[in-house]
Amino acid sequence: MGYGRIPDEVIEAVLQRHDIADVIGKYVHLTKQGHYLKGLCPFHSEKTPSFTVTPEKQIYHCFGCGSGGNMFQFLREIEGYSFGEAVSHLAEEAGIPVTWEDSNLGQNPQQMDRSKLLEAYEKAAKLYRYILMNTDQGKNALDYVRRRQMSDKLIDSFQIGYAPAMWDTLVQQLQKAGYDLPLMERGGLISARSEGDGYIDKFRDRVIFPIWDAQGKVIAFGGRATGEVQPKYLNSPETMLFNKSRVLYNFHQARPHIRKTNTMVLFEGYMDVVKAWEAGVKHGVGTMGTALTPEHAEVIRRNAGKVVICYDGDSAGQNAAYKAIPLLEQAGLEVKVAMLPDAKDPDEFITAYGAERFVRDIIEYAAPSIKYKLHYVRRHFRLQEEGDRLRYQQTALKMIADLSSIEREHYLKQLASEFDTSYESLKQDLANHRTKSEKNLTFRDNIDAPWNNGRQNRKEKPKTPLYPAYHNAERQLLAIMMHDQDVCAHVEERLGDEFNVDAHAVLAAYLYAFYAQNPMPNVSRYMAMLQDDKLESLASSIAMIGARHGINETVIDDYIKEIKKYPKQQEIVKKREEMVRAERSGDPLQAAQILSEIIALEKQLKLS
Repeated sequence: MGYGRIPDEVIEAVLQRHDIADVIGKYVHLTKQGHYLKGLCPFHSEKTPSFTVTPEKQIYHCFGCGSGGNMFQFLREIEGYSFGEAVSHLAEEAGIPVTWEDSNLGQNPQQMDRSKLLEAYEKAAKLYRYILMNTDQGKNALDYVRRRQMSDKLIDSFQIGYAPAMWDTLVQQLQKAGYDLPLMERGGLISARSEGDGYIDKFRDRVIFPIWDAQGKVIAFGGRATGEVQPKYLNSPETMLFNKSRVLYNFHQARPHIRKTNTMVLFEGYMDVVKAWEAGVKHGVGTMGTALTPEHAEVIRRNAGKVVICYDGDSAGQNAAYKAIPLLEQAGLEVKVAMLPDAKDPDEFITAYGAERFVRDIIEYAAPSIKYKLHYVRRHFRLQEEGDRLRYQQTALKMIADLSSIEREHYLKQLASEFDTSYESLKQDLANHRTKSEKNLTFRDNIDAPWNNGRQNRKEKPKTPLYPAYHNAERQLLAIMMHDQDVCAHVEERLGDEFNVDAHAVLAAYLYAFYAQNPMPNVSRYMAMLQDDKLESLASSIAMIGARHGINETVIDDYIKEIKKYPKQQEIVKKREEMVRAERSGDPLQAAQILSEIIALEKQLKLS
């Protein structure tokens, strides 16, 4: 049995060396529930986990959106890989040589371009790294980096490099290596000359920070000017590899620490992430200077339950933090904000006061989001004036009104104490705000705040289908066949390809072929044969039925009979329609002939 040019033993080795829980666990926070692992589906928005991983069968299935399959299908769906790319990726991770003929198996032209760009970015990162650490061209940049108190170990951990001031250093290297330069331009590595003749490097005279995807592959660069050149930071443009609205800097390295703490620390820039990493904050990621997006929030939600925003202490940073809070809370995250004094950024604070104080006084002392929001809005009131004091208190009450009862009482007491105001009067005002807010809802979905509607931006959860008897029998039979070779052989002999649902017939054909080469059931191995999204999702939903207790030959034969009955039942329905048409057309002899055929078919049904 073959998979194109990928040898069977490679597929087998990859499946044996990887556990689906570990593969999916890099993307989804999974918790154990009996024999299963559950988490929030990465393919649609949900608040209650319906995404299930079954380690015993090495498959996943979402009961919300219906996606499912084995580890290869998961990578295909979440990363857009071809089957060959998914196998190659997992083989490389497991240290299995990717030596089979045509490692770009199954790739369409866009996927082949993507593979070439990934290669080129990796080569460019190594070139910039070499120039920084080993050449006279990189000496000034290396001095600059070390003045920023970055050790060689830290430089190595983040693969920091330097793009020299020359116009075409990278262009020449790419050209020598045989890369297609127009593709390299589309991929954001180089730029076309303004005169329209040839290409120049995208980054020149900048310290280079590689940007990685979730698997640790370089997909873009950030360049930091060492002098007063503007812009201070320059990122790669968006390409087929890089979407700044989805990518978080350093996520691939931070992910295991995020999993361990269930918390992500969110920074703005590269240097903040790098310096915080050296300070011991290993669960930090960066938005690379761009505003936080719903896509970022979704990545965070899939990997952590809590997030600490640690943006710059200046007005721009604090404004960005304030705007980020609702996005993160709407995603269902617990949000805190680390407040930096004197308009410092995290890098500056660590340099000035050291790692221990940064962790203790800034990260661990981060304020709950409501405390930060109250602190933020009060800056807009002149509290020395009575009118503004009263307006601030009313603004604060509106914000407190949405909290839980315990939180409301806590902040209400703080407000009363701070302004020497009657607690009871504030409590009454708060009750009035809540009553007014509840009236505005008018007992309907909160249309004015669509983010609060759990159905917003999500695939509708499909209702559990009520299958007709023959359809249900086919599903039950396939589920048993996936777990029992003897049953599969019996079905092949008695039923063959006579499944009424075309997709079921295809799954059965693959099962017959699978057992011809494999003596033992292996659902994940079987699914590796399918290489079709719809078939794998269907197979995963059927596999979740499992091989139930009490199954014997009589039950199997009853399923087969039910399946075989359906074509005859359909034929009877068709004949009855023909008989009615004959009667209406005034042809009683034809109607009688059809009736006799119906009676014969009904007798066959009773005997079957």
